[in-house]
Amino acid sequence: VQLQASGGGLVQAGGSLRLSCTRSGRTFSHYTMGWFRQAPAKEREFVAAISWSGFSTAYADSVKGRFTISRDNAKNTVYLQMNSLKPEDTAVYYCAVDFQKRDITIRVSYEYDYWGQGTQVTVSS
Repeated sequence: VQLQASGGGLVQAGGSLRLSCTRSGRTFSHYTMGWFRQAPAKEREFVAAISWSGFSTAYADSVKGRFTISRDNAKNTVYLQMNSLKPEDTAVYYCAVDFQKRDITIRVSYEYDYWGQGTQVTVSS
């Protein structure tokens, strides 16, 4: 399984970015997908997750109301729309997949099976 994340970059505070993560390789019928981020000298933290159906989503309190996670199962892709970006959103963003039969969201990193390589998001003040 490979996860390819893209869409990161440099943006001014208040701006927007849209991250994408496309899964390839082994096919599973159901999987939860999530986004995490890691800033320099900080631990990796949960950002958002979406269940297989897309019916359930979960967000960290720090991004709720600004970020939106979505998915297109036909394209094996999950998206993270990030609006009203703040300098504290600066981090490397990672997507992850958990092959999960239940239609649930997952906030803990150790539950995820595969990880993408990360994409850098830098928000200037």
